[in-house]
Amino acid sequence: MTNPRILLTNDDSHDSPLFLHAIQVLNDKGDLTVVVPAEEQSWKGKSMTRYGALYVDTIDLHGTPAYSVTGTPADCASLGIYNLMDEPPDLVVSGINIGVNTGLGFVLASGTVGACLEANIAGIPGLALSQLLPPEVFREWHENRALQAGTVRYLDELTDRFVNLVWSALIEPGDPRAITWNVNFPYDVADEPQLRRTHLGETYYRRVFNKKGDRYVHELERFAIDEDPESDFAALRSGHISVTEIDIGKLC
Repeated sequence: MTNPRILLTNDDSHDSPLFLHAIQVLNDKGDLTVVVPAEEQSWKGKSMTRYGALYVDTIDLHGTPAYSVTGTPADCASLGIYNLMDEPPDLVVSGINIGVNTGLGFVLASGTVGACLEANIAGIPGLALSQLLPPEVFREWHENRALQAGTVRYLDELTDRFVNLVWSALIEPGDPRAITWNVNFPYDVADEPQLRRTHLGETYYRRVFNKKGDRYVHELERFAIDEDPESDFAALRSGHISVTEIDIGKLC
């Protein structure tokens, strides 16, 4: 695919360091349009705003103009495709998500993947990118909305390396199918990391909400991970990039 029109979104909002570096990397891959949720939208799946207005503002992300939307990742994808771009994109990229999107239960809940599924409904391929983080690094982001400078530098190096691998293997061949490639990057990398074609693990969450005083908060109960060596998380655990094809057309 030569100089494609790329629509980039995410579910972590515009202050994510992984998203900001994705902008830098993808600016070199094609004609980039950024449409991003104004606030964190994790676990929103492919939900879209039915009632209530959506508002779109223009913002500057380190020199890149972007649209900020008071809605979900799927809202961002739809608005980008049909309302904000002069021509529809050739590809919708979502991410890079802070944390993985592996296992069927979690992929169905993922706002990162949901934006790409909305693109597929519009007949456009999607590339969902997510980054595995050690628990202490993920907790740092969750509690402080920031990562240590050294961690960011390391993740930027991984992004530069992995996005180029993914791009040459999945995007440059120009596959016209309206599918989503769900891609997860490892943190502890194998000596020679490979793109492993995997299936969605049969990993499901259990209780999601826990009562705190008079309210319920999102506090995920521990869950079992699919140990199948061909599953998405197994590839990550061995230091390789997990690539899972999601074809909603096969549901028909």
